[in-house]
Amino acid sequence: MSYRPTTLLTSIFACAFLLSACATSSQRLDQDLSVWQNIYDYGEITQEDDELLLISTGNWFLLSKQQYENFVFEAEVKMPDTKEYSNSGIIFRAQVGKHETRGAYAYGYQAEVDPSERKWSGGLYEQGTRRQWLHPLHDTRSFPDEDFKVNHSPIWDDTKANAYKHLSWNKYKIKAEGNDIKIWVNDVLTTHVTDTKLSKGFVGIQHHGSHGFAKNGDRSNTIRFRNIKITSL
Repeated sequence: MSYRPTTLLTSIFACAFLLSACATSSQRLDQDLSVWQNIYDYGEITQEDDELLLISTGNWFLLSKQQYENFVFEAEVKMPDTKEYSNSGIIFRAQVGKHETRGAYAYGYQAEVDPSERKWSGGLYEQGTRRQWLHPLHDTRSFPDEDFKVNHSPIWDDTKANAYKHLSWNKYKIKAEGNDIKIWVNDVLTTHVTDTKLSKGFVGIQHHGSHGFAKNGDRSNTIRFRNIKITSL
């Protein structure tokens, strides 16, 4: 059997396209609440149009049911206009631990959403472990160990600090491929490290807790997420 040159080229491009499509797969995580799990005894998620609304009495992570290894995670987050403390984040390669008295909890890498005057949105924190702040370094709460290999962009400059825009929708992108971890906030690369601690786990979104909600049901500290997508690599 013989092929004309144009037919052969068409076949080659078609095969290349199919191989590329099979190499990656994308999943929306904001359109079906059944893809999420709550391992805590508190925390509340509701769906409003194309947005996920989070409120909680304490520090809380809503986790995916599926675990992921190498991926690109994308989401938009909008923090509330509130006078009380407000903080959020995106946990990834997360694990589930069990405390003797406090029950289940999530631990793992976390891309920070920090509307405080510190301006560390897009920094890398390790939730639920001794290591805590991996980038930027905290004066008293940073304990990187032998698994933290390289910080490829260690300076926390004004460009990184000002990437987050408070009270607006902020686009986060996380790429975890092997030991290489990158975080972008509104297309600004805020974190790029090599770390070997965690290779696979859940992804999740955070509400750090609201005293108003715990005391009298005040929902003004609600955090909103939308356009949540994960692409496996």
